[in-house]
Amino acid sequence: MIPATIRQLEYATATARFGGVTAAAEALHISQPSLSVALGQLEATLGQPLFLRRPGGRITPTSFGRGWLAEAQAQLDALTRLMSGETPAAPVRLACFEDLAPTQLAPLLRKLTDVAPDIAIDPSVQSFESIADGLRTGQIDLAMTWDLGLDDSIAKSVLMQVAPHAITAATHPLARAGRRGVTLQAVSEHPILLADQGLSLGHMRALFSARGLPFRIAHRTATLDLMRSFAANGLGVGLSYTRPFGRRSHDGARLATLAIIDAGTEPMILARNSANPLHPPAARLADLIPTLLSPTDPDPADGDA
Repeated sequence: MIPATIRQLEYATATARFGGVTAAAEALHISQPSLSVALGQLEATLGQPLFLRRPGGRITPTSFGRGWLAEAQAQLDALTRLMSGETPAAPVRLACFEDLAPTQLAPLLRKLTDVAPDIAIDPSVQSFESIADGLRTGQIDLAMTWDLGLDDSIAKSVLMQVAPHAITAATHPLARAGRRGVTLQAVSEHPILLADQGLSLGHMRALFSARGLPFRIAHRTATLDLMRSFAANGLGVGLSYTRPFGRRSHDGARLATLAIIDAGTEPMILARNSANPLHPPAARLADLIPTLLSPTDPDPADGDA
């Protein structure tokens, strides 16, 4: 326990600032005896005097007192800023769902360095489950994710509506559909590839079951990139809402990305905890993000020449 009080620190620093007990007492609107008693108690706690006292003269800090009083004033100033809300804001904790991050996070951060370099951001890439938990517990300020697995305590604003896509080998029969896109029924005739991302399995399955279509999973891969590699190598038809640029998988195999024309769209959202008010930089970031996001559908001419 710290025996000195904030009031004692205020009395001591005022005495140094005004050059005497009488002047400090008048400025603080207290009696001179009360201030003198408080100073005596503080010096007793410290074990040494803060001031040189001369009869009838201006009192001055001791050698020890000069350093101690300067530090005391700094601490009082810091406490004043703290209680007025003027302290520097902590970095905004921005989470991004793992399959959105490769196409959205870096471009967003780059643009923010141009339009809002003063906003400090602590970005992270997380799963559906960790985003939901982080928002509920206040460990995340904002999250860019799909509208899956979030309860009513989470405020959501739609950033864009995104249609799912099918990913196949360039030589796959579905690839001949090209820009015309494919239907869920056409996709259901082939084994399915999914990135293993928890809630996405149930969501994708529901697209087919709502139409009475079969849904046969060939593989569930650890990442979206691995799923694209499996698809490019003819191991099934991949399903995804996130559409990276490029017509080759990481292993160099050619692939085709086909719009599913009858599956509707899914909202990409910006989420936050309704009970966790955003501090000003986070609120400003929430306003900026919708204006800076990249489109999810690449130009059809992207990728290899």
